[in-house]
Amino acid sequence: MRFGVIGAGRIGKIHGGNIARRSDCALALVADADANAAHALATSTGAKVGSVEEIIAAKDIDAVAICSPTDTHADLIELAAKAGKAIFCEKPIDLSVERVRACLEVVRSSKVKLMIGFNRRFDPNFASVRKRIQDGAIGQVEIVQITSRDPSPPPISYIERSGGLFRDMMIHDFDMARFILGEEPVSVSAFGSSLVDPQIGKAGDVDTAVVILQTKSGKVCEISNSRRATYGYDQRVEAHGSKGMLAANNIRETTVEHAGAHGITTDKVLNFFLERYESAYRSELDAFVNAAKTGAEPTPSGQDGLMALVLADAAYRSWKTGQTVSF
Repeated sequence: MRFGVIGAGRIGKIHGGNIARRSDCALALVADADANAAHALATSTGAKVGSVEEIIAAKDIDAVAICSPTDTHADLIELAAKAGKAIFCEKPIDLSVERVRACLEVVRSSKVKLMIGFNRRFDPNFASVRKRIQDGAIGQVEIVQITSRDPSPPPISYIERSGGLFRDMMIHDFDMARFILGEEPVSVSAFGSSLVDPQIGKAGDVDTAVVILQTKSGKVCEISNSRRATYGYDQRVEAHGSKGMLAANNIRETTVEHAGAHGITTDKVLNFFLERYESAYRSELDAFVNAAKTGAEPTPSGQDGLMALVLADAAYRSWKTGQTVSF
């Protein structure tokens, strides 16, 4: 498979590098508004620098990886779909539910494959929790707890165009909630504050939030997010059921423990998502390439992207109104 990558920033480098390392794929063209970023990724992967228009028009490019800013995703998906290319797109598809629905209709009518980059589904630890639940290890799921805390907040310039914590950061956790619960939430209660950086509050966003989801059958999920964790990138999932509990804990720099008169100490958890989800990004690409080659439906799908955004919107409304949002 020959790929074109649109967006050569931090996430574009990850996907571009993973594509180039595969024996069954080739990174052909890289496009980015920043010529230096495009050139750097192209040089490191043996690709050529091109424009978005060249990637879309190229007959010998089979798939497009969209790693550009959020506000470009839906337009690029539609262009690639109409050109008949398989599409991998980072989350979210768009910040508007209606725009996402319109975009997915173009994908359906074009009969192409679209996969959304919810990479945490491919983390071996979280995937194992899901499989063990499906195998009946803890009986019926009753409570799910998801913790996601960044080591430090992003720049305010990013916050202002990100869509806010619920649509940008917690959207991963909404997808993980659906993934682990196995049911669609029907109500959302959200609480949020600006405790880390007052400038985030002035920008109309929160940096500290808790959301409670409930499904029709009564299963409950609690999501905890913070833009600050002094001890590293905090990523944990716990599922409690009628027969027991499953927990996927943080991954540390090493597994070494130091025991002495001072007590027992361990190394820090991994610093950020680049290190924490390194293997997940590779497995995610495996799944996309397999779906594109075999004609299978990719997962997470465009519909999964839509549902996560629906939950993010509901959480935002709940936070703003102070009321539970049911749907």
